[in-house]
Amino acid sequence: MKKDTRLILALDVTSRSQALRLAGQLKEHFDAIKIGYPLILSAGLEIVREISAFAPVIADLKVADIPNTNRLICDAVLGAGASGVIAQAFPGLDSLLACKASAKAHGADLFVVTEMSHPGAELFMAPLAESMARLAVGAGAAGVVAPATRPARIKLIRNIVGSRLIISPGVGTQGGSARQALQAGADYLIVGRSVYESDDPVSAVEAVLGEIYKLD
Repeated sequence: MKKDTRLILALDVTSRSQALRLAGQLKEHFDAIKIGYPLILSAGLEIVREISAFAPVIADLKVADIPNTNRLICDAVLGAGASGVIAQAFPGLDSLLACKASAKAHGADLFVVTEMSHPGAELFMAPLAESMARLAVGAGAAGVVAPATRPARIKLIRNIVGSRLIISPGVGTQGGSARQALQAGADYLIVGRSVYESDDPVSAVEAVLGEIYKLD
């Protein structure tokens, strides 16, 4: 994945036409586009290949099942053109290894959730985030997901995963700071609603980029 803007667009719309319009409009401002169940279930699996024409696609399916089911899910979405897939760590190492094997077979990246960005994640996920980060390392994942809404967690996870990528959701609508997340060690920031729900999506993403450039 290129690292030009350090931004990933979370395209959680349900309209195929809107998704394609936004992807075309914003492709120069993002290094990748993350799509998940809302769009794939509404528009069909072919939307993965269509969005991939604009930017690398990360399939945010938060895959969380037994190894064989994980493999089937990953094979389907990676076979449809996704460049990466996001999986949950809590089903265990064997389930993650199934995702990793599928990613390797398709020349794609596996990203593992250590902790989500919403407040509820502090109840069960936060206490186990370090363990899940270690599982990601053990599975040979390309990177992990750590919350921009809690920069201290990013710093902690960085100490565990080393040079693996950290992609951080929660910038914008959820209140995460682009500046703080990057300073804590995030490689990429994931932004969604604050951009695609804006009356002027280009200006909205340029505001985030302006904050990033201030770090230099």
